[in-house]
Amino acid sequence: LPGPPFTHQQMPRKMVYYGQTSCEQDTERYLDVVKYVFSCYKKEVPLVINTMGWVKGEGLLLLIDLIRLLSPSHIVQMDIYDWKAMPPLTPEHVHFSAGLHTKGKQQSKCKQLGVGDMESWKYPEGEDMSAPQHKLLYVNPEFPRAGAAGEARVHSGILQDMSILGYLGHLQSPDIGVVLPLHSLVPYQVPFNAVALRVIHTDVAPSNIMYAVNASWVGLCCIPEEVRCQTDGPVLLTQTPVCDCLGFGIVRGVDMEKKLYHVLTPVPPENLRLVNCLLLGNIAIPNCVLVGQQGIEGEIPYVTSDYNYSI
Repeated sequence: LPGPPFTHQQMPRKMVYYGQTSCEQDTERYLDVVKYVFSCYKKEVPLVINTMGWVKGEGLLLLIDLIRLLSPSHIVQMDIYDWKAMPPLTPEHVHFSAGLHTKGKQQSKCKQLGVGDMESWKYPEGEDMSAPQHKLLYVNPEFPRAGAAGEARVHSGILQDMSILGYLGHLQSPDIGVVLPLHSLVPYQVPFNAVALRVIHTDVAPSNIMYAVNASWVGLCCIPEEVRCQTDGPVLLTQTPVCDCLGFGIVRGVDMEKKLYHVLTPVPPENLRLVNCLLLGNIAIPNCVLVGQQGIEGEIPYVTSDYNYSI
């Protein structure tokens, strides 16, 4: 646990690529992802759930949904001096409050945000999900500026870039020496018809999909269905799947003549055999990776300062 996360990355037991740093755009899929990952937990060891920092407005309602869904034994709530926006998350408060997608005990049958009733939610058998029994632990941070907003977004962006760079470090040779730029590394060749494609965070016209995928950070995923294609690709999914993510890569080129993606990834070959889906989210390759490429004379690929701001 000690030290910055990017210095000791580990392969998780179960991972889904959500594709965005915030879940505001699609809270339903976020809850589906949480349910999918949580279903792998076999209760053989204690589970610590690190919730988001989004605890205002709909974020608080979503947190109540999560507490109902995950049924924790303890909740640690950090209280900030003179900040009344968040009520104590006592069992009673969670029991009677409406969440974003779940109803409180006193509520009549009303539908929120156009979401249907929650009969599709599968809870562990024999557990009464209507009455939470958790123990609430209050923590009062006494150091200055505790909970002050403003810099968190900048810091999280830097930490995210560091995590991506730390992950890409696994592409380098373990010998201490020269760090090779990405264009000096040999990519995998992946046929168009071997993997399905999906852009998570926005709609992209099929005719423009290759522009979006080229030079992008992708989740290497495994969907249960077999990828079938009558032509030589590309294979496009119409919906975003909730499925296992086995790691990440960079599509560093697209060969339109040979119908191949060129993918750089540190995921071992035995796991790559399971990958049949590339998910493209709203996560960018850190600028320094593209700008700081050594050994290139003239224009740097994919980097330009000569463009029209009005477009």
